[in-house]
Amino acid sequence: MGMTMTQKILADHAGLDKVVAGQLIKAKLDMVLGNDITTPVAVNEFKKIGVDKVFDVNKIAIVPDHFTPNKDIKSAEQVKYIREFAKEKGIVNFFEVGQMGVEHALLPEKGLVVPGDVVIGADSHTCTYGALGAFSTGIGSTDMAAGMATGEAWFKVPEAIKFVLKGKPGKWVGGKDVILHIIGMIGVDGALYRSMEFTGDGVSHLSMDDRFAMANMAIEAGGKNGIFEVDEKTIEYVKEHSTKPYKVYKADDDAEYVATYEIDLSQVKPTVAFPHLPSNTRTIDNVGDVKIDQVVIGSCTNGRIEDLRVASEVLKGRKVHEDVRCIIIPATQKIWKQAMSEGLFDIFIDAGAAVSTPTCGPCLGGHMGILAKGERAVATTNRNFVGRMGHPESEIYLAGPAIAAASAVLGKIGSPEEI
Repeated sequence: MGMTMTQKILADHAGLDKVVAGQLIKAKLDMVLGNDITTPVAVNEFKKIGVDKVFDVNKIAIVPDHFTPNKDIKSAEQVKYIREFAKEKGIVNFFEVGQMGVEHALLPEKGLVVPGDVVIGADSHTCTYGALGAFSTGIGSTDMAAGMATGEAWFKVPEAIKFVLKGKPGKWVGGKDVILHIIGMIGVDGALYRSMEFTGDGVSHLSMDDRFAMANMAIEAGGKNGIFEVDEKTIEYVKEHSTKPYKVYKADDDAEYVATYEIDLSQVKPTVAFPHLPSNTRTIDNVGDVKIDQVVIGSCTNGRIEDLRVASEVLKGRKVHEDVRCIIIPATQKIWKQAMSEGLFDIFIDAGAAVSTPTCGPCLGGHMGILAKGERAVATTNRNFVGRMGHPESEIYLAGPAIAAASAVLGKIGSPEEI
């Protein structure tokens, strides 16, 4: 029996000719990632290990993005602690305010992850880098500490689910809609500790930003990782952003999958996840009359330049509803600057939206858009659990940037066709 993309990458990094699902391996790491919430714990554990140096100063990235710019004294102390650690150990990729971005948008942009890499990150959405044909997965802070010290990590080789994508998405349908459609179909545990492997002719009709959004939310189906087959668009992106050597891994024809799904992208409609699970999905024509108080467009899922362009297309010449607060957060400084130079900020501000510096802020209920009791938000973020964005009696509706922007104008959940 052959191997999947994920299994081939793991076998290579473990120095083995072949691995099988369920096998325990120790694999070499190409990148270890942490943020301002998870890295302080990892630093504490690193110090317990008793080593003086990290395994490679170029293969660790620390990105303060969750509570930054620092929202209070505690968050400031946390970032100070990891800043001092990064400086002491000579870690090259510490991204300070002014250079930072939302971590999972920043690392690909900086060229720190390429096809064939093995990446662990002390953040569950580290699975984002599968869009590049890498194996990437979230781990705990203790595993981050061990990774920083040794450059290796233990893995159980995952089983795989194959998603064969066909056709071309329609207007206003992006990667977020596709992944919400899939999560709604298989459930939040439908890919539990499995690799979600995306292939098929339809992949060519998805931009890199679409793929980042989809891989990002593999964890919301319980996936160990999400990974896309590498194609010309991937290689073009990598050559534009990175000078690192890369390796393309293609699944064997006889690779084993526990399930195979065919998705016709032309049939996918704009999709919204209702509270309080990403799997509680409805197509836009079945959402009913849901009045909202806030819209957030941003995050590691949908804060990239294409997302902002879609939002601007909807908001241009229109006004945010008087009962709605609309917050737009570009995911990195580069995206922020590009959006500004393209005139998108003028459109957003003229519409009555607020534009923020890069931060994860509202997504995790950290800052920059907390919800009060009884309030509802449409967000392009990735989770809508109870209390995720603030008060436990608030509600979060997940959507792509087109639906989010249209909802901001309408004052209720709706599509661009309604405005």
